[in-house]
Amino acid sequence: MSDFTGDLALLRSKLDEARRYLHIDDLIARRPDLEKAAAAPGLWDDPDRARKVTRELAELAEDIELFAGLEAALEDADTLHELAVEEGDESQAPEIAQMLESLTAKVDALELRSLLGGEHDGSDAVCELHSGAGGTDAQDWAEMLLAMYQGWAERRGFDFKVDSVSEGQGAGISSADFTISGRNAYGLLQSERGVHRLVRISPFDSDARRHTAFAQFKVVPFFDKVSDEVDIDDKDLRIDTFRSSGAGGQHVNVTDSAVRITHLPTGVVVSCQNERSQHQNKDRAMQILAARLADLKRAEREAEIAGLAGEHQKTEWGSQIRSYVLHPYQQVKDDRTAVSIGNVEAVLAGDLDELIEAYLRWRRMS
Repeated sequence: MSDFTGDLALLRSKLDEARRYLHIDDLIARRPDLEKAAAAPGLWDDPDRARKVTRELAELAEDIELFAGLEAALEDADTLHELAVEEGDESQAPEIAQMLESLTAKVDALELRSLLGGEHDGSDAVCELHSGAGGTDAQDWAEMLLAMYQGWAERRGFDFKVDSVSEGQGAGISSADFTISGRNAYGLLQSERGVHRLVRISPFDSDARRHTAFAQFKVVPFFDKVSDEVDIDDKDLRIDTFRSSGAGGQHVNVTDSAVRITHLPTGVVVSCQNERSQHQNKDRAMQILAARLADLKRAEREAEIAGLAGEHQKTEWGSQIRSYVLHPYQQVKDDRTAVSIGNVEAVLAGDLDELIEAYLRWRRMS
């Protein structure tokens, strides 16, 4: 009879480790208090607190049930293996091997949680895209990246919401602000921060020559309350209202209530044009502004500690974190982790998990 004892022991060890980094015992102890709070009359009198309680309860229940399911599956595999060994039944070996393969994949995926221990990793993500060097191709590339991140969000069951878009001249977009909401969205999308490079035969070149285009992705954590991280003085703000311009279409709803907020001391500018009212657009823009200012403060602290000047990363040659090559061959290659993927079409459709996981593991080792 095939001996799977070592494989079973390794999975048991990994699950024991997962129990520690997921804090399963603490979650089980906390669950009754959260369930009581979630069922309390008048919970939604304070919507911010209600959202926090219900979200924490949902995530806690997800972790407990996921872990319990893996433990039960491992027990089933262990029991089947013991019976097969006792009876010398080799016919059970393929089923046990399949169970172990499935369990190993699920436990390995669970290990990603251990790589997301940052203060704001569990938060929603406020994202920016900007076209860079490459003219019309760069603007088209920025729009392709916007679709890529939307595809990634949909694959994971995350909410994807465009806050504002500046249409490109002739094609694509020059910039976009959008929010991806879901568990660990910010922690996962940190892997995407930086310049992305596209190499292809340009559809805008009548001579069908190969062109290179660049676009930059930025991400900061989202805060439910503006005051969570930064204090913003109203006197430091210039607030303009305008009618959203451009084609809109798949990106935004054209309204007369778009809002642009400029933070005068830092020059940070944010806008929102996709909500139904000017008041909602302003509230949303203030949340995005708070996220960006908090990230700016963190960057300044890090630069001060490191004795650095915080050099601006140019969106052009030599600054990319990842290259997407469509011609003369097909390949996506991450310059940090050296991970290469030949199925470029799948990546551009949002299949980013291999790249994201490799980055998180690389960051931990760096």
